[in-house]
Amino acid sequence: MRRALLRKVAGYASQLSFPQARTRCGGVGNPSETQERFRTSRNDKLTTEIGFGNIHLRIVTLTLALALSGCMVGPNYQRPEVDTPQTWRVEEKEAKDVANTAWWEQFNDPVLNDLIQTGLRENKDVKVAVARIEEYAGMYGTTRAALFPQVYAGASYGRQRSSELTGPSPLDGTGVNPTFNSSELYVNAAWEIDLWGKLRRATEAARANLLSKEEARRTVILTLVSSVANSYVNLRDLDKQLHLTKETARSYKESYDIFKLRFEYGIVSEVEVSQAKSQYEQALSNIPYFEKAIAQQENSLSVLLGRNPGPIPRGKTIDELALPAVPAGLPSQILESRPDIREAEQNLIAANANIGVAKAQYFPSISLTSLLGFASNDLSDLFKGPAKTWSWAVPVTAPIFTAGDIAGQVQSAEAVQQQALFSYEQAIQTAFREVDDALVDQKRTREQLESLAQQVETLRNYARLAWVRYENGYTSYLEVLDAQSRLYNAELTQTQTQGTLFQALVNLYKAVGGGWVVEADKLTATAR
Repeated sequence: MRRALLRKVAGYASQLSFPQARTRCGGVGNPSETQERFRTSRNDKLTTEIGFGNIHLRIVTLTLALALSGCMVGPNYQRPEVDTPQTWRVEEKEAKDVANTAWWEQFNDPVLNDLIQTGLRENKDVKVAVARIEEYAGMYGTTRAALFPQVYAGASYGRQRSSELTGPSPLDGTGVNPTFNSSELYVNAAWEIDLWGKLRRATEAARANLLSKEEARRTVILTLVSSVANSYVNLRDLDKQLHLTKETARSYKESYDIFKLRFEYGIVSEVEVSQAKSQYEQALSNIPYFEKAIAQQENSLSVLLGRNPGPIPRGKTIDELALPAVPAGLPSQILESRPDIREAEQNLIAANANIGVAKAQYFPSISLTSLLGFASNDLSDLFKGPAKTWSWAVPVTAPIFTAGDIAGQVQSAEAVQQQALFSYEQAIQTAFREVDDALVDQKRTREQLESLAQQVETLRNYARLAWVRYENGYTSYLEVLDAQSRLYNAELTQTQTQGTLFQALVNLYKAVGGGWVVEADKLTATAR
């Protein structure tokens, strides 16, 4: 239903444009036809005998012509020129055209796929965004309704008694019954003629606001998918760090037990036992830290999924996850692929149209009102000919002195338009920065991860050699402690950097935007 409404809104754009009105201001159809019509009317000797129906028809025809050929005050929207970079700072030769696909499936983890689908169906931010669209769709319908005549019907029946002693002709002594019935049935219509485009500009602004909220909903979807993927990667990263810490603590416990036995047999000193115990206890102290971080990450991810805090199912380990490909895209494509930029542009369109709404108040407001009905004291006579009643009027109001009220509204609307313009430009610059940052992040993180892998291998060899040297009496146990501590910290850093690389790629897809947001949007259909 919401999609059908948005398609209708898009279709109304051509109806609201009134291209003829923008080029001709105040004309009434074809000039020659207009002159002929008035010339004929002027020369008609039977004008005084024209009935109400013909007069009313001519007034309506003239009103329609004026409305359709009227001006639209205020500036027409033109997309601002944007300084777009030709290329990104970091070129990725192996980039692939995958920005329009469900990129999270490249991780090859069915659990992650299920989590993202759950989030798209149940996330509360998405539901709020959908409800906000319904709100603005109603506002758009209300605003657009002012373009058309408003017709109402009414009826009443009553009985009353008038005073016999008041009025210019008192009823006392006249024999007239002061008590009487009254009944009426009527249809009345009112239509404000949009001669200056105030209502059309207001409808244009309402339409842009509606489309802006639709793009805001897509921005929520973009952020949600990225957040779920990043949270899951971070959770698997913490899982690996916890596993690594537990394995390290187990290894230190074995060393500590060996040293206790050696101390009992007098092979080592108490100092070396204390060193081994200290190393083991330090590793133990890290376990609660990672367990706390994992629980908090699970709670955060649960809220993203629209659930109460609780455990999260696991799929593949971070070592088993596949790295997504780098998406290809030019800077000029970002303007169309990012919903937040499209949202900012729709806000600018709305602000631009509101200038016309404000300026239109400088001009007269013309309306057409009419009433047709029946009124009678006796209900049985209500639909008889003498009971008929009608009226029509063309009220015109124009500002003469407003003490700067209209000027203030115009100034305010122009200032809001400037704010929307700067926000639009800032959104574009932010998008360029985010894409560049993500490209740099993933490229340099890959390089960092390669160096860390070599460092871990080197430290493993160092730890092995340090233990051999200690066992053969060439060095103290401090060298072994140093080697093992360096290895443990390097392995933690390697795991953290591995997660950072996954998150950099996720952030790159988020920054580039594209058709994948549409693919994600399809998964929210069941919730709507």
